[in-house]
Amino acid sequence: MSADRLLVALDVESGARALQLADALKGVADGLKVGSRLFTLEGPPLVKALVARGARVFLDLKFHDIPNTVAQAVDAAVQTGAWMIDVHASGGSAMMQAAAKAARDAAARTGRTPPLMIAITVLTSMDDAALRETGVERALLPQVVALARAAQAAGLDGVVSSPHEIASIREACGAGFTIVTPGIRGAAAGAEKNDQMRTMGPAEAIRAGASYLVVGRPIIAAPDPRVAAQRIVEELTTSR
Repeated sequence: MSADRLLVALDVESGARALQLADALKGVADGLKVGSRLFTLEGPPLVKALVARGARVFLDLKFHDIPNTVAQAVDAAVQTGAWMIDVHASGGSAMMQAAAKAARDAAARTGRTPPLMIAITVLTSMDDAALRETGVERALLPQVVALARAAQAAGLDGVVSSPHEIASIREACGAGFTIVTPGIRGAAAGAEKNDQMRTMGPAEAIRAGASYLVVGRPIIAAPDPRVAAQRIVEELTTSR
């Protein structure tokens, strides 16, 4: 279903507002992303409250540390009931392997379904010049594809990438690989890029091969978030 492919970024100022949005969006967009700001403010209890409401929570904390530390963090994340968890692919294969194993082990120990484990490739706020500033001489697209291949080899389920890299990742990693796409703008999702450099419209991104779309401001800042989400779902449904 098109609605299942929409993940709403709860980039808001409080847990109360996040729960209010979850209730308003229920049945239209039950995939919700909790990022660093909201998690730092409210912690695991908010994730558990969203899960209790029936939401599929993408816990977007982008773990990036030594393998043992990341494994422990993933174990804790699984215990919140998160449906999807991410790490940075640039943390390396050993770190990603540790994350994948921790997710499986924690799910088995707690009787949960293992979460989708995905890796950040290159942040959508970056371009080739910004990537070079970090010491990476390879151009952005081949760097994204190399990190996606490494994530797949490490046993992760997919990656986060800009919509502009979807086709190349699909070619490299296959149809079953999960691709989560932020930076969705234009048409029903709203026109402003904000801090995203590599953007695309919702229907265009799905046609390109995205598994899930992350949309934040165009929904949560709308006068009626439910209506805004419905418009995006309708665009996805009619564009297939």
